Formats: sequence, structure tokens, C-alpha cells
Amino acid sequence: MPDELLDIATRVAGAAREGEQVEAYVARGRTTEVKVFEGDVESLSSAESAGLGVRVIADSRQGFAYAGSLDESVVTETLAEARDNAGFGTADEYLGLASPDGVAPPSLDLWREGLARFPADDKVARALELERLVRAGDPRIRQVESAYWGDSMGESAVATSTGIAASSRATSCFVSAFAIAGEGAETQTGGGYSVGRAPEEIDLEKASRDAVERATRLLGARKPPSRRLVVVLEPRIAATLLSILGGTLDGDSVLKGRSLFADRAGEQVSVPELTLVDDPTDPDAYSASRYDAEGLASRRNVLVESGVLQGFLYNTYAARRAGTTSTASAVRAGFKSGPGVGARALSVVPGSKSPDEILHSIGSGLLVQSISGVHSGVNPVSGDFSVGAEGMLFKDGVLSEPVREITIASTLQRMLLGIVAIGSDLERLPSTAAGLTIAIDDVSMSGA
Repeated sequence: MPDELLDIATRVAGAAREGEQVEAYVARGRTTEVKVFEGDVESLSSAESAGLGVRVIADSRQGFAYAGSLDESVVTETLAEARDNAGFGTADEYLGLASPDGVAPPSLDLWREGLARFPADDKVARALELERLVRAGDPRIRQVESAYWGDSMGESAVATSTGIAASSRATSCFVSAFAIAGEGAETQTGGGYSVGRAPEEIDLEKASRDAVERATRLLGARKPPSRRLVVVLEPRIAATLLSILGGTLDGDSVLKGRSLFADRAGEQVSVPELTLVDDPTDPDAYSASRYDAEGLASRRNVLVESGVLQGFLYNTYAARRAGTTSTASAVRAGFKSGPGVGARALSVVPGSKSPDEILHSIGSGLLVQSISGVHSGVNPVSGDFSVGAEGMLFKDGVLSEPVREITIASTLQRMLLGIVAIGSDLERLPSTAAGLTIAIDDVSMSGA
């Protein structure tokens, strides 16, 4: 239980000596992964982990150490090692642990006991049934490359000698399938998924239908002539775009000169219809949490309101460097690392139109189904955006022909100002960003 972890963290933090600050982050979790292929289990793995990370700050120097055990002797040794490492750290006047800031944590129940009791055999059965549904979804489905079940259950606690004492726990699960459709010598691929916190929230029909439709509708895809047009991003593509934007809106990137939005707070950076928030207090967000990775209460941060940039995300360290306060945006990869800063649950406030209504209102353009080369094709400093894509051209609001081997290009700045429609179809994804349909005018499509 989290109380047990919090007891350990509090005990470590309480061992701080005069003139030093101590933070203990304690975590425990279990993950299960099931992959099936052609009616058989290809792999099944279940892993458990537990450990703690300790930070000690003294004389403006920081030391960190971690251990993959919660045995009392190991915990004591880890504190001693972090204390020793602090003596070799580089002096930094901005170092310091988070302190309580008076914000009350949201009331969130993110734990589903049903997942903890869900048998492995039933997880396998779900993956096998997903594969069967995809195969039966269309005669053109030649193979299901993978059908997958994944879940995680995690508990964590953080305590500091400055007065922080917080704990949380959450469960999550999802299924995904990757289908291969074919006609003659041609094949196309498509994927589908469903996410939830408990097994009963998983929708196998939706995941299979998604995979089948996305694979089969690309059959006959060609390389179209190059031109400029309106692109409509499906929710999962829009979520990728939001993740990119999130990386340019964290205070650390701004301080290091790695953000195209540096020094632009208060400026109009998008259309008035766009409001972008980072809200881990939303219980429906896949990455919702009562606290950030430093133990500060989660809160809703508005990054862009009616198109105007409001500010950036900060953890304690970045906030001190910037001369401001933390936005409770500390993130960690786990107990083996210290806190960084980043978006925790990004989403755009939904509009009023359905995807079909958006297509009909625009008339003609390109519906983007998948993109590739994001890491090499997007520059978060200049804003240059050029990625590979495939999808469907549409005319008179109706999907007309599939296209592939194309590149869509613009800049992030122009894309934000070129938004012409925001969908009502907010979709939760297994990531820190939710997606919805977004239409963007005047994007270059390079093809034949």
C-alpha cells in the first residue's frame, strides 16, 4: 500500500542533518505484457520492481543515489551514498527541494482492484480474441502482425525534509492490434487500440475495427501530385503534434534556448479557437495523478488560452532559475532518476464539430492517418516541420482516394495560426497527450 511506501520515504527524509535537504522517492509496480500471433501466445511476461531514489542537497551541491530494493539496510546505504555523492557535486545556487505551496491535491481514484485480480489466462484470452476479431473483420486482412495486451499497476511516495509527504497509485491497461491487408501483390498496414484503467473498460470491438479500417482503406494508395492544401489530422496524429508542442513549452527548454516560444509569453501564437491545457487533475487522462514527481499537488495549467501563450511548465529547479514558481510539472522516469520537467496530460479544449462535419465544412484536402520521421523532421527551435505521411484525400467532404509516399511540410508557427477547425472527438491515448481532429490550412504536400 502507498502508506507503507510513504513511511519509508518519510523516515529517509527525516534523517536529514543540519544544513542539508533530503528527498526520498519510493516506488513499486508490476507490468504484464502478452503478445499473440496466429492463435498462439508468442510471449508473456510479468515484471515487478521496487526501489527508491534519494537526493541530498548540501552547500548548494546535489548528490543522488538509487537502489532496486526496499530492505532497511539498503535504504540506509542509499542515503549514505547520496550524501557522499553530494560532496562531489558542482555548486549551483538554484538547487533546492520543493516545499508545500498550499495547493490542495485533487480527489482522484485511479486504482482499480479488478485489474490487480485479473488472471493472466484472461489477459491471454483478450489478446487472442482481439486477433480473431481483426482476422474476421474483412476478407482482405491477410495477417495480424501482432495482437497485444499490456497493463501496469504502480504505487509511489515522495517525502522531503522541507515538508513534502505525498503518495499515489494508479492502474492502466490497453490492447492494440496491427493488421496487414492485401489485394493482389499490394499490402497495407493499420493499427487499432483501446485503453482503460480496468479490464471492463477495454473495447476489443473498437480496437479491431480501427485496425481493419485503417489497413483496408489504404489499399490502392498512390503517390499524388504535389500541392498545398488543408490537412486534417486524426486524433492520434494531433496527439503527436501536441507532444511536440509540449516539449517546446517546458521551462527547461526555454531556459536553454531550445524553444521557439522563448520570450513570447502574452503573444498571439494560434487562432482564438485554440486553448491548450496540461491537466493531470482530469480523471479521464491516461496520465492523471494527484501529485507531480516532487510531491506537489497536481493542478490545471493553461498554456495557450484563446490563442494567446500564457506561460511555461516548471519544476522546482527550473522555476528558481526563471525567477518564478513551480507549476507542479516535475516528471520522472522512475526511482532511478531525479525529477525533470515536462507536460503531464496535454489536451486541446474540444470544439463543436464531429470529424465528418469538419470534412464537409472544408470540402477537399488530406486526412492524415499516419506520420513518420518526427524526431528528425521537426525542429523545436526553428519550428520547421517536415514528416512522411499517408492517408486519404477527400473531396466534397467524402474520403476519395488513399495516398502514400508523401511529405507534409510547414512550420509549427504557421500550423498553429493555420488551424481552421477543432473537433469534438477528444480521444484518450496511452500517452501524456490526448488527441482530437484538427484541420490546418495551407500545408505543403510533396508527392509525385
